[in-house]
Amino acid sequence: MGKGFRDWGKFVNFNPKIRVMNRRDFFRKSLATGIAAGTALSLGDLDKLIAAGAPPSSLSGNPPPYDLVAVKGTDPVKMLEAGMESIGGMGAFVKKGQTVVVKPNIGWDVPPDRAGNTNPELVKRIIQLCFIAGAKQVYVFDNTCDNWVKCYQNSGIEKAVKDANGKIVPGNSEGNYQDVQVKNGKKLKTVKVHELILSSDVFINAPILKSHSSTQVTISMKNLMGIVWDRYYWHKNDLNQCIVDFVPVRKPDLNIVDAYRVLMKRGPRGVSVEDVEMKDSLIISKDIVAADAASAKIFGIEPATIAHIKMAAEANLGIMDLTKLNINRIKLS
Repeated sequence: MGKGFRDWGKFVNFNPKIRVMNRRDFFRKSLATGIAAGTALSLGDLDKLIAAGAPPSSLSGNPPPYDLVAVKGTDPVKMLEAGMESIGGMGAFVKKGQTVVVKPNIGWDVPPDRAGNTNPELVKRIIQLCFIAGAKQVYVFDNTCDNWVKCYQNSGIEKAVKDANGKIVPGNSEGNYQDVQVKNGKKLKTVKVHELILSSDVFINAPILKSHSSTQVTISMKNLMGIVWDRYYWHKNDLNQCIVDFVPVRKPDLNIVDAYRVLMKRGPRGVSVEDVEMKDSLIISKDIVAADAASAKIFGIEPATIAHIKMAAEANLGIMDLTKLNINRIKLS
């Protein structure tokens, strides 16, 4: 199963009695749901079940709502499908006629196996599920660090977005960013935010988990730097505090953390595939602090030792203590 599976026992108080679900079981459970409702589901209907807001109570009795879902598996797309199904489908977040922004990490001109950017197949499936849920349009962009044209192309994300009928948008023009006041910001007082973030109905944050030379790791909160214009100010004026100051400006409606291939050192760009480990994981949560805390565990770092995660929890922007969360752990064989 690989090193990532062995390590997962250390993550979020892993229970060895965890439910193990293979793809056949996933289909069977979905079909059973349809029969129980008096409607047999075709394979084509499974997409609708996953994306269109099937209530979690239809999946295994009447489970309480989950604060976070952690999925293990060998296929990022199937991991996303199982995770989203367990929280009621994409339709729990995206309604018919809404516009959606999906913000992956596309910051670097590196191929997918270098794990510098979000997995393009994961991005593609997120977009597809948004459309199945009824989205009018799905936009994708990042304010990249390397040349944006090369980042979009060589990450594989531009093609993934187009294949899913989403709209890939450049993030390299200051004219597309609008001034926003940062209430109660300690270091940030104003910030320029991309207009799509301000105008769209739903914001889905889809970072990749990886190492970072300045903040130890970059995950959900730090990925928000890609929706602002002058991120260099952040680096010069207490980076961790700026990250925390910005979170309340526009909290994502959903955070989907790609922890499948993880860049363990020499991030955020990485140097070689030798820096990458297979962690085979996916984290889904509305709580951006919880998503980062769980992802830090996967990386092998205690969340409280990462400055911006601890500071965000202390500012009541989310929950860092995973023992206080209702977590659904899914392992796909």
